[in-house]
Amino acid sequence: MPRDSLTTVAGDFAVRSTEVIIIGAGAAGLMCALTAAGRGRRVLLLDHANKPGKKILMSGGGRCNFTNMYTEPSNFLSQNPHFCKSALARYTQWDFIEMVSKHAVPYHEKKLGQLFCDNKSSDILDMLLSECDNAGAELRMDTRIDQIEKIDGGYLLETSAGQFQCQSLVIATGGLSIPTLGATGFGYQVARQFGHSLLPTRAALVPFTITEPVLKGICTELSGSSVDCIASCNGTHFRENLLFTHRGLSGPAILQISSFWEAGDTVEINLLPDHDALTWLQQQQAERPNSELKTLLGEVFTKKMATLLSEHWFVSKPMKQYTPAELAQVSDKLGSWQVVPAGTEGYRTAEVTLGGVDTREVSSKTMESLKSPGLYFIGEVLDVSGHLGGFNFQWAWASAYAAAQFV
Repeated sequence: MPRDSLTTVAGDFAVRSTEVIIIGAGAAGLMCALTAAGRGRRVLLLDHANKPGKKILMSGGGRCNFTNMYTEPSNFLSQNPHFCKSALARYTQWDFIEMVSKHAVPYHEKKLGQLFCDNKSSDILDMLLSECDNAGAELRMDTRIDQIEKIDGGYLLETSAGQFQCQSLVIATGGLSIPTLGATGFGYQVARQFGHSLLPTRAALVPFTITEPVLKGICTELSGSSVDCIASCNGTHFRENLLFTHRGLSGPAILQISSFWEAGDTVEINLLPDHDALTWLQQQQAERPNSELKTLLGEVFTKKMATLLSEHWFVSKPMKQYTPAELAQVSDKLGSWQVVPAGTEGYRTAEVTLGGVDTREVSSKTMESLKSPGLYFIGEVLDVSGHLGGFNFQWAWASAYAAAQFV
């Protein structure tokens, strides 16, 4: 049960007083609430949505990729790359795994250190809510924040549920990704109100859209097909699967590289990641001179993909008929396919938001504002974004834990 908090009277209105108010009942907010309440603080968690943890529930295809065993600071993007190091070191992936194990939540490694629930994402949400309840944190949903004011000794909030005041105010409202789950720019508004700089935001871990007619046709025809590849852009590369869609390109490789792509940039895709494309083609020509290129590609890709690429990129004929120059052209397409996306699908499907509250104005030890004492920022609202694969959840857990030690 939540601990009782004091009620004072300001004018004609009763003002509920507590020690810590956290705005945002997502991953970071819940983690901060259970940790701060666990150390004896009176905690009130507010959210405008009707249910907590909506993004947790839909994550990982409904199985919640809740952390990554190989989490390191290098897995995160920020204009201030050293900022995340302190929090990640003080609350590691192993600490969160310990909580998961304590609650007997069954999980497995899918690949590349990515840990998923065996059953469903609600196992993680239920665990967090249980910890909040046991620690005495109070949760109020369907609560709109209308105004925040700095007062002596803390903050006064005008909400749809009345007035609340607190000593410490934590902003855990996330970014702009997936607005259908309730994402808004509220956290950025609060940051601006109290003098913080914001770094430009954009959708990340997001599919690319393609409008160029020929490539759009290929993507549409191959919609649902997946292929192993290396996607590269601006000096960074990822080896994962690429997924063709009706709108363009998706899949883990594309989502990863989208965080490093900006409008107008070229993405290079190697469709033969296990081979040097030209060497492989020359080898096929020497060993199987009478086989058609389309046939050989059908052994690497699906037959449908091999046929489509052959129709649009080169004339398929027996390998012995290709000149060295023609083989080089084919190898360029297969090993270094150059794609200039029209754009991305935007915040509608983006897993995270790049940019946000400038971390140079926030303490890396406490997550406290350097502009307004008693104000804290945690999770995605900050300019810290992880790679795909559980890293963004680990940042939520770690930044929330860090703040909870000081609120």
